[in-house]
Amino acid sequence: MTLLKRTDCEGFHRRDFLQIGAAGALGLTLPGFLAAEAQARSKGTRPAKARSVILLWLAGGPATIDMWDNKPDAPEGIRGEFKNIPTSVPGLYFSEPLPKSAQIANRLTVVRSLYHTIPSHGPASVFMTTGNKPTAALQYPSMGSLTARLLSVPRGVPPYVTFGGNANTNFGMAGYLGTAYNPFLIEGNGVGGEKGRGNAGGSFSVRGLSLRGTFTLEDLEKRDKLLRQFDSTFTAYDRSSELLDGLDTFHQQALDILRSDRTREALDLSREKAATLEMYGNTPFGRGALAARRLIEAGVRFATVTFGGWDTHNQNFVRLKNNLLPVLDTVLSALVRDLEDRGLLDSTIVMVAGEFNRTPRINRNAGRDHWARSMAVVLAGGGFPRGYVHGSTDASGMAPATEPCTPDDLAATIFTHLGIDPHMELTTPTGRPMQLFREGRPIEKLLG
Repeated sequence: MTLLKRTDCEGFHRRDFLQIGAAGALGLTLPGFLAAEAQARSKGTRPAKARSVILLWLAGGPATIDMWDNKPDAPEGIRGEFKNIPTSVPGLYFSEPLPKSAQIANRLTVVRSLYHTIPSHGPASVFMTTGNKPTAALQYPSMGSLTARLLSVPRGVPPYVTFGGNANTNFGMAGYLGTAYNPFLIEGNGVGGEKGRGNAGGSFSVRGLSLRGTFTLEDLEKRDKLLRQFDSTFTAYDRSSELLDGLDTFHQQALDILRSDRTREALDLSREKAATLEMYGNTPFGRGALAARRLIEAGVRFATVTFGGWDTHNQNFVRLKNNLLPVLDTVLSALVRDLEDRGLLDSTIVMVAGEFNRTPRINRNAGRDHWARSMAVVLAGGGFPRGYVHGSTDASGMAPATEPCTPDDLAATIFTHLGIDPHMELTTPTGRPMQLFREGRPIEKLLG
């Protein structure tokens, strides 16, 4: 395994875990990546309002107390440096570095009363992205992996993709579902143009699902034919070939993705208008969000776009004002407007979240530390009510004051919008039945 750069104060690594080369893809590794026991798709107890999800993941733990739940009237030492600004929803205020988000607040749901009890990056990320409290006894699948398992996609399209290198051995992965439902990793940052300022779209590619060098589609077909001959010989010795049939099925899916133009075209940002590229901004986060929108149009069910750097123990306000919030503000407003203009917002859930909030009390380094007892997330589209604020925190932002809810409740709500019963059961490799979200209950006021 290749270790990537640390991304937070606890040394929590992003891990380069999928070693699938193009020439080796049809050896055995790519079928192994996709192979898992095929099971029937599940139908929820409510009609589906959404068909896909884009998760904008703010890695490191964003200071939502300085963003969506600003406390300018809190006591000194707690209140931040930012003033409130009005939004397009009467009575709703955001922090002043978020003017573009304020303009689209009438399309957003802001959950201000989310909380949990895990102030550590890794386990908190697992809880937020799986909807299950982490345990040493079992690795729970991420929400993206669950959608890959339970929802169908068009032929030649990956069900679950990630941008920004957020995948590692614990976070964003398939857990007990098996490697067939891990995300497809999107490489590249999409930033194009001379000195990063031009309008040309940069390049993205799906790791391991491209034909590199002199390896052609014809070579691919020859290798597949040879592999099938080996499989046929092996099957002759083993007439009970359910496992082989399963491998065959997922092997064919791998070939479909490699043969198809749908994913490659979706990742080609040069097809976008210059005005759209400019709206998202010439940053890796912006271009990732735009590519995620294009993949959702192609049929992808779940896309995670990661934006790191939110672990602001030092100089919280300087970093938020100068670097983090302007990029987030641009990308969120662009994505919501773009989805709406294309008629996709009603069927696509946008979720903006990190693993936890930052401490209400400002530390001696003008930063904020880890705080999970209160946090805010932003949602849009996919059946969530528009221009709605759910819950509140106390005057100092220490804890929820009204409508408290947890990450598993939020996950259960999202899956209800997707038309999936959050209490349905899947089976672990040992035969143990597991509810999708053990303790989560859909939040009725968010179901619309």
